[in-house]
Amino acid sequence: MIDPGLDGRVALVTGANQGIGAAAARALAARGVAALLTYLRLDPREHSGEPYPAAYGQVRAATADHVAQQIRDAGGTAECMEADLADSTVPRLLFDRAEATLGPVEILVNNASGWLANTLLPVTQDRFGRTLRPVDAASHDRQFAVDARASALLIAEFARRHIQRGATWGRIIGLTSGGPGGFPEEISYGAAKAAQENYTMSAAQELGPYGVTANMVYPPVTDTGWVTPAVEEAAIAASPLRHLAQPDDVAEVITLLASHQARYITGQIIHMA
Repeated sequence: MIDPGLDGRVALVTGANQGIGAAAARALAARGVAALLTYLRLDPREHSGEPYPAAYGQVRAATADHVAQQIRDAGGTAECMEADLADSTVPRLLFDRAEATLGPVEILVNNASGWLANTLLPVTQDRFGRTLRPVDAASHDRQFAVDARASALLIAEFARRHIQRGATWGRIIGLTSGGPGGFPEEISYGAAKAAQENYTMSAAQELGPYGVTANMVYPPVTDTGWVTPAVEEAAIAASPLRHLAQPDDVAEVITLLASHQARYITGQIIHMA
């Protein structure tokens, strides 16, 4: 068995109460990583009347306690902290909490998103019947506050503490979709992810001399609870491998990028098919 060299490391995983974040926290913990799971409960009424599976709102409204308990039941170490990443003071508080309960953060997984669907067109629904908002200040700011600004501040806090303590090993891993090529009907989401990609690529260059790698994972359509039969059919038809990804599939790639085996992989956007 290949040793990923992760035993005893500490990770901070955002958006870890469900989906890819929860799967990543479990996967890292299974390899000996102590994880701080951050999350924000969302009002299930936000998706009232939308064509999502009935349980989707409940999943997004849950804490990360059940994920942390799964990790502990399996013999791992995990702590939870609810925090709104749209608040610019939160990154420092998350690192303080991790250091107080688990130790210095060595792996940062920027998974959380302020996702919403918006458009430049005078339409109110996308092809799956989901609500589209106009691109305006409110929709822009909600998206960028989490996906771009919070990710940048988390990376900056990671870098400051890493260099201050003289550390020589670190991993920054972000999740992206859309990016610089544009993302019709999810315009601000794609733009914010493009910004996050750029921050992460800059981190790869500036922090490489300090032993830090920084990469992004670009998953295919992943069933984190929101996928309807119509979305699944379209996703499978568009996939070169004709499949719908699951959170554990993405978590495997995140874990690989954190591992010793990926020590010379940095500044990359890993596209999953």
